[in-house]
Amino acid sequence: MEWLEVIVNGLMLGGLYGLFGLGLALVFGVMRVVNLSHGEFIVLAAYGGVFLASMLPQVPPLLFVIPVAGAAFVVGYALQALLVSRAVRSGDPLTPLMMTFGIAVILRNLMAEFFGADPRALDGGAFTSAGISVFGLRIGLYPAFVLALAILIFGVLQWVFRHTEFGRIVRATSDNPQVVRLMGVEPRRVFNIVMGLSLAFAAVAGLLLALRTSFTPFSGAERLLVAFEVVILGGLGSFWGALIGGMALGVAQLLGQKFDPNAGALYAHLLFFVVLMLRPSGLAGGKP
Repeated sequence: MEWLEVIVNGLMLGGLYGLFGLGLALVFGVMRVVNLSHGEFIVLAAYGGVFLASMLPQVPPLLFVIPVAGAAFVVGYALQALLVSRAVRSGDPLTPLMMTFGIAVILRNLMAEFFGADPRALDGGAFTSAGISVFGLRIGLYPAFVLALAILIFGVLQWVFRHTEFGRIVRATSDNPQVVRLMGVEPRRVFNIVMGLSLAFAAVAGLLLALRTSFTPFSGAERLLVAFEVVILGGLGSFWGALIGGMALGVAQLLGQKFDPNAGALYAHLLFFVVLMLRPSGLAGGKP
């Protein structure tokens, strides 16, 4: 029963990991761009939640997800319109890669300058520490909420891309930007919206992270690594694959820590390596 509880908690941790990788999977699946600043934007959103909590202490921290995600969408839209799109037009795939790497370095140092290097966290109150017993298993309410929210977000996004006009436009733009231009669609605007959505999802993950554990300005690299592993483990361009990959990493990490308390995330990284060797395409693949 104790090991089963570890597996259940790993699945719930995987919901957060899946959200780490969702924005990265979205941008790569649609635009074929790897955003190396993704982890820093996750941490920046966490700091945004801490800042709002200091300004509005009476407001439940979970409500900050709305303004933080909205601000992240605007930043992502502007980032794509002003910087990334120009780097992509250069024709060299290394140009956007290096540009987003530079943005990551700048953001990391700016966060250290303005917020300091001390660990921060959001106090979610009793909700983040409460739990219930289900068939003898101790289940945390907050991790269960995060997993449910992750499944909801993944499901809604999948439905939007499969069954709405906007989703069809995005998929068509991803397939052939030149052809959709003949149909009256401006590919640059579509890509701007996609990058905005990507950072909005990163912001949601960042706020949820701040309510779960502490972070510093230098936590972005670790979050980016998890996001990469989630996306590649699940399959490049697959939304549900990213969620499954996140759950697999979460279970592997907690099982490894149960077996070896000093292991940290070692066993999650080993799982990623083994799956990559046996199935380079990941657990699932394809476009959104």
